[in-house]
Amino acid sequence: MARVLLNNNASTTLSRTGSKHFKKDKMKYLFSITIALFTLVTFGQQMGTNEWEEQSKTNIRLLPKYGYREKTDHQKELDKKFINETMKQEKFKGDRKAASNHLIELGFSYLYRGDSKTAMYRFNQAYLLDTTNTEIYWGYAGFFMKIMNYAEAAKKYKEGLSLDRSNTHLLTDYGTYFMAQYYGLIPIDEKGALSNLDSAIYYIRKSYSFDNTDMNTTYKLSICYLLKGECNNAWKFFDECKELGGQPIRDEYTKDLKKKCKKKK
Repeated sequence: MARVLLNNNASTTLSRTGSKHFKKDKMKYLFSITIALFTLVTFGQQMGTNEWEEQSKTNIRLLPKYGYREKTDHQKELDKKFINETMKQEKFKGDRKAASNHLIELGFSYLYRGDSKTAMYRFNQAYLLDTTNTEIYWGYAGFFMKIMNYAEAAKKYKEGLSLDRSNTHLLTDYGTYFMAQYYGLIPIDEKGALSNLDSAIYYIRKSYSFDNTDMNTTYKLSICYLLKGECNNAWKFFDECKELGGQPIRDEYTKDLKKKCKKKK
């Protein structure tokens, strides 16, 4: 979830022994893989870090957990009314965590549509409904990835994982955070970039160890291993993603994989 889409041409894969080939055509390949990985921040880039910092000075709804700011009596009354009306809905059956998860899903739908401000409002409402729900940190981190504030995103991933080390959404997307760092570093610091790629694989593999049925996880593992030049693993997780339904797989990535990695029969 991290880079602006500019191109969808296939190019040369990166491996530890073939980085020179990558550098010759690095931008083409970077953009091609970007299509597959980072669609969350590709569309409707309506808010950046500077704008968020400015608006959040006077709008606590844009701060995770409302910035722990003291609310006015009117705001507290509105929160109470929102909670009561939400919990009256039949679909939640009095389950605050279910309602909280629903708000997190809504938040991500706004992120995908490019409305990051409303997304943060929904994530904070999810927090109101269930302060113990660690999925909230997934939402907060997703928001910061969306506005390309990677330092804050990393803090939220780590905060959530400190409370629930087996949260697969946090693990997979924390791995995605490291992929964002990889893409940013590869033109200027190959060693640092590859270190971040290894970290990405570590966290996404850890997520996979808890849940091997998540298409997002298997797809990103395939991409990581293609970037690393490990074709067998790239195909292994690609095939697993396909067997699970293959919804995240982009045609551009499939073409790249077939071009760079001849599949063993």
